[in-house]
Amino acid sequence: MDIQKNVSLKPYNTFGVDAVARQLVHIKKEEDLSHLYAAEILTRDNLLLLGGGSNILFVNDFEGLVIHMAIGGIDYCINGTDVVVRAGGGVVWNDLVNYCVNKGFGGIENLSLIPGTVGAAPVQNIGAYGVELQDIFLSCRGFDLATGEIKTFYKEDCAFDYRDSIFKGVLKGKIIITEVNLSLSTESKLNTTYGAISAELHNRGIVSPTIKEVSEVVSAIRVSKLPDPSMIGNSGSFFKNPVISVDRFRVLLSNFVDIVSYPFGDNKIKLAAGWLIEQCGWKGRVVGNTGTWKNQALVLVNHGNATGLEVYDFSEEIIKSVKNKFDVVLEREVNVVL
Repeated sequence: MDIQKNVSLKPYNTFGVDAVARQLVHIKKEEDLSHLYAAEILTRDNLLLLGGGSNILFVNDFEGLVIHMAIGGIDYCINGTDVVVRAGGGVVWNDLVNYCVNKGFGGIENLSLIPGTVGAAPVQNIGAYGVELQDIFLSCRGFDLATGEIKTFYKEDCAFDYRDSIFKGVLKGKIIITEVNLSLSTESKLNTTYGAISAELHNRGIVSPTIKEVSEVVSAIRVSKLPDPSMIGNSGSFFKNPVISVDRFRVLLSNFVDIVSYPFGDNKIKLAAGWLIEQCGWKGRVVGNTGTWKNQALVLVNHGNATGLEVYDFSEEIIKSVKNKFDVVLEREVNVVL
């Protein structure tokens, strides 16, 4: 386990932004973290945990130690129709989805093709097409940077919320998630009502879809909207879909009758951030080396040589314009490293 120095982070972030880490280490097993802790390397203040780099924007070089999570492995146990699936924190999320779908384990299929690693999933409480990680989450193991202990966090411990968790709050930068356990099922309880899933199933002539068919449809929808990071740098959805009160929504609806929205819990409405951005004229806009994706205004892209600062400043302009038009403040879903 070598600690590398002055490492380019371009291969480690899907935006393709060229930033440099003063130091970088690859973690392939939990014991690696214990060894670093014993050597008092993890007691430093300037640490950054990096998985697939699909939800991060480097505005500047990172002057500390980047801990690259690379713990692999997937296994499972079945009890009746219940399935518990365990995956290492460094497993590519979509590899886990494909593994479960191919085994016939249901509940995860709507989360197909979400970029990133398993260890990052609880931090963000990833979600798509009416399903969030918290719906299938059982527990995770995490390395406590303060004590050097491995701790188990159950669903009730994680304070899950929309694209949020305790790991983005009071435990931010304090816990490294090394494995995740999911609760799935061999019985299909499909969720096909959200977004374009039902329409795409209809277009394909599928009346009684399987888990695999739902996964394939979700993947196809995502591919049609989102650019491939290997072709053009991006981090998927750059902004969260804002959640507002029903009363505030009624005011907006009176002025914008076509506003795209979804019910979200008691007396709340989730707005489609992509629609808000598009109405402000940003869809497909190119500014210097950055811009928004031609098929989805919610996605910011690197047209080849964008710096993190360019992307950040561009996102600031989008936030200002949406605030001016709708009096709604967009929040970045991407983690910004300044």
